Amino acid sequence: MQFQKELNKFLADEKVLAVVDHGYGAFGGGTVFVQSGGTWKTGETTTVPAVTVALEQWDRIARLLDQKKDVELELNVANTFYDNDPMQYDTIAEIPGGDKKDEIVMVGAHLDSWHSGTGATDNGAGTVVMMEAMRILKALDVKPRRTIRIGLWTGEEQGLLGSQYYVQQHFGSRPPTEEPDFKGMPTLLRREAGPVTVKPEQAKVSVYFNVDNGSGKLRGVFLQENEAVAPIFEAWMQPFKDLGMTTLTMRDTGGTDHLSFDAVGIPGFQFIQDPLDYETRTHHSNMDVYDRLQPDDLKQAAVIVASFVYQAAMRDQMFPRKPIEKPLPKETKPDDE
Repeated sequence: MQFQKELNKFLADEKVLAVVDHGYGAFGGGTVFVQSGGTWKTGETTTVPAVTVALEQWDRIARLLDQKKDVELELNVANTFYDNDPMQYDTIAEIPGGDKKDEIVMVGAHLDSWHSGTGATDNGAGTVVMMEAMRILKALDVKPRRTIRIGLWTGEEQGLLGSQYYVQQHFGSRPPTEEPDFKGMPTLLRREAGPVTVKPEQAKVSVYFNVDNGSGKLRGVFLQENEAVAPIFEAWMQPFKDLGMTTLTMRDTGGTDHLSFDAVGIPGFQFIQDPLDYETRTHHSNMDVYDRLQPDDLKQAAVIVASFVYQAAMRDQMFPRKPIEKPLPKETKPDDE
């Protein structure tokens, strides 16, 4: 973030008219991968227009320049930055529990997306899976012992902001930072900020389940280095082995909202999914649209999530926990030494 800020200032100082890139992908075929080019902070609007073009057009420009040919581009960029309401919102709902209603089982996915598509696979897919799982449980009129709560998060693409703020408010937090570029930001995932201080509600959350890797079928669970949960998941997967739910791995996975819960010692898990064309075609691209969703795969995922959530809400014990990661030493800058 700091580098991007300095780069934008450099480009403005150099009187650059515009920046043209081809994004991070190399797939081609009209797929355009787009990320953010500026800051989220009010008043720090990017001053140099930046556009992302398809790989084929970018390569043609590059070849002409290599041949010392003059290239002339005409750009028509018209943007409006809306700073009047910077607030974004998480969406929370729950099915009340019974004899253990003060204990919580949570599921979640994120609502926000990038601007070039509609966010269907990232993460409309995860959102509809979790909503359908809740609908299934409601339609069956189950009477869970624990309360089942769904969280649909905002700001995931900007750094898990929605889930981090929710966890900080309810379950635990690290000390705030005074670094100018990060002031006001959540610090849960910044271990150098200091130790985690847990809140009373933290002890009441048994487990959190997340889906955020596209539209593919569920194939297993990343155990997030929590070996004690393996026998639980192994038993729960047995009825779904004919649907391809067969894999457990001790490995962790990052980049999505289960990390906010894991950071404060709440068991948080992301499901393993079929990759399909998620990384090669739809992830943060103009191809992330409704047509890329796989209805049968989403149905499979919703049924499995509903089963896992129900069993977590009904078991006698809370989920096994692993220790909260210890803080890292603060990095020293040359002028601090």
